[in-house]
Amino acid sequence: MTGLTDRWHELIPDSAPLAEELAARYTDRDRQAYRDRYLETILTALDSLDQLSTDPTAVRLAVWFHRAVHAAGAQPADDAEASAVLAEELLPSYDVSSARIAEVARLVRLTGGDAATAPGDPNADVFLDAVNATLAADHYADHASEVRRDANTPVKERHAVLRAALAAPLYRTQLARDRFDRAARQNLSAELAILDAQLPAPWRGWQQAGLVALAGFGAFSAFVLAFVATQVPWRIPEFGSDQLWLAIVLTVLALAAVPLLLRFSRRNGRTARIVDGGVISAGVLGLVAVLVLAPDTNPSVGIGERAPLLLTASILLITAGAAAVAASAAAGARIGNRAQLLARIVVPVAVVLAMVFITQPLWRIYSLNANEFLDGPHGPAAPGVRSELTGDVAWSSRSNGYNSDSFGRAVSTRYGIATTRRTATVEMLDAATGESRWRYTRSDASGLPDLSVIGNGELLLAHFDNVGYLLLDADTGKRKAAWPGRTQDHDIQNADPLLTEEQVGKGSNKLRGVDTDGGDRWTFEPGRCTRINAVATADTAVAFLGRSCGKDPDELAALDLRTGEKLWSRAEEWAGSPFVAGSLVVGLKSDRELVGMDARSGELKWRWPLPSALGCKTRVEQAGDKVVLLNCPPGADKTQTVVTAIDAGTGVVSWQRTAPIDVSRRVAVTADARVVTLKRLDTCKLQVVEESGFRQVPASREIFCNQGVRAVGDVVLARGSDGLIALR
Repeated sequence: MTGLTDRWHELIPDSAPLAEELAARYTDRDRQAYRDRYLETILTALDSLDQLSTDPTAVRLAVWFHRAVHAAGAQPADDAEASAVLAEELLPSYDVSSARIAEVARLVRLTGGDAATAPGDPNADVFLDAVNATLAADHYADHASEVRRDANTPVKERHAVLRAALAAPLYRTQLARDRFDRAARQNLSAELAILDAQLPAPWRGWQQAGLVALAGFGAFSAFVLAFVATQVPWRIPEFGSDQLWLAIVLTVLALAAVPLLLRFSRRNGRTARIVDGGVISAGVLGLVAVLVLAPDTNPSVGIGERAPLLLTASILLITAGAAAVAASAAAGARIGNRAQLLARIVVPVAVVLAMVFITQPLWRIYSLNANEFLDGPHGPAAPGVRSELTGDVAWSSRSNGYNSDSFGRAVSTRYGIATTRRTATVEMLDAATGESRWRYTRSDASGLPDLSVIGNGELLLAHFDNVGYLLLDADTGKRKAAWPGRTQDHDIQNADPLLTEEQVGKGSNKLRGVDTDGGDRWTFEPGRCTRINAVATADTAVAFLGRSCGKDPDELAALDLRTGEKLWSRAEEWAGSPFVAGSLVVGLKSDRELVGMDARSGELKWRWPLPSALGCKTRVEQAGDKVVLLNCPPGADKTQTVVTAIDAGTGVVSWQRTAPIDVSRRVAVTADARVVTLKRLDTCKLQVVEESGFRQVPASREIFCNQGVRAVGDVVLARGSDGLIALR
């Protein structure tokens, strides 16, 4: 006890009894922790720090008192409060000023766990740094063992306390940091390693195992993507071996990184840091190279799949190297428990899921933006235009790239005539002049896109090969949405409202109710071996289901357009392709009868029987709010055709004419129920059947007579040598 009391240094005159009493408390044989060596360590540290305080005596008294009261297993707050009360009880007997007593008690209470002090509190800073000097002591391992035994703290709880301590600053003053911080952290890390070995097996080292897995699998994924990049084009169309060297270099580097990272991510040292840093540098250089060398795009040349693949491979290399750095910092954790096995499984799965649900959509967005080009819009759209069918030319589009397929794909929108070109282009032509209002081109697609008009003529749905469905604003040509990639092979069953069919090789084909952005509202699966043909009114979808196997008959089913709920169904067979007029579905129920059926209830609203004897198969065409039937009189050849216009809402005949036109040739029906065709006699003749009768007029010599005509709304188009021709 004499050695400890010698450090009292007569803090208070005539206070030897107090020194002996306090020393006796620290040397009590019943104490298991916070004994005399603990106090001596703090007092020694204080000798070098107390010059930073404003009241060294108060700080030193606080050190002597802060663990004067200690009970085994007690909480630090309980010890601190009891020790502070002891100071408040004993110090007045030795003529210590009330201000100093209050300061001593305040400092002692700081050791209770609430050490938050305002900036500029030198006494608290010095006092707490001196107390924490025990963390840097040579005998810290013994002290820590005594504290754990005395407090009976669970290993997991103590483990968490040490990790939190290492993650935060240990000392408040610069002097204490310079003298004690390094040794203290080494001591805490050593104790943490001891506790780590004592933790229950499922909790040891899972963080490092996960980082090692991320390092190895990240590098392997980078290798796979870089290798795949060697097989796909850098530009579209492909030009030789553009930038193939970059893909090969990244493939080799990523492959070499896999074993290196798996080995050195478990080690901590200079070599490990060099290897990990080298992998990060390779990823950064690859990223920069791809961005710098990325090809410039134009309507004829686009970015291929190699660029986004190499970008992703470079990012994965950077991620793998960073994970290896973090794993090296935590090197030393034991391996082989369930948590680490789980981490090795979860991390690769997480990487794969991130590739599928995050990286792949980002690739698609990048490709969609980089490879699209829009010219226009140019000027406002002309109001409704109608061909009077005089045989003259209203306008001729001189744009290159049109062919017979483009002619056949033209559709009418609210803002003009949309058509296609050989260069994967959609063009909106002004219906009055034929001038291009806008032109949307994709450099990553080939062939002619399929066009569907939706949204009451406001929107255009274009299906590009290798890209999928894109929703364009019919007025401006701007892309409003890109349908999900999984819908690329779906077929449009009904354009407005939207119904699509997904054909399945094995299993049941699926009918889907679709929003304009390509999202499914519902899916209807009618069963195996079933052909689907569907139409839709504003609130009901009607599916015509043809059975190709088994004994089940063909079926007619109505579905709620919003929810997909089946409203009704019955065994029934229709002929041909029905269409919608208002709330009715109109079509040939058999070869003998045309019907109008209420889609919501399935009730037949009207029937129109076909003539009992016909010379050819009846053709049914929709013309606005009318149905136009084309058939041949009995016994006549195909040069005579009976044209019947029927009100689609009532089934009442509006007019009927017999005309010398060949129904087997290309016949166009306008929205106002005029039937138009071209026929070569001595010259090319334009033939028109309408309510007022039949007329025939010479057609312009610019028209290719043998390619027929096409009705787009009330405008009739023909083919010319240089492009499309609209008839006046």
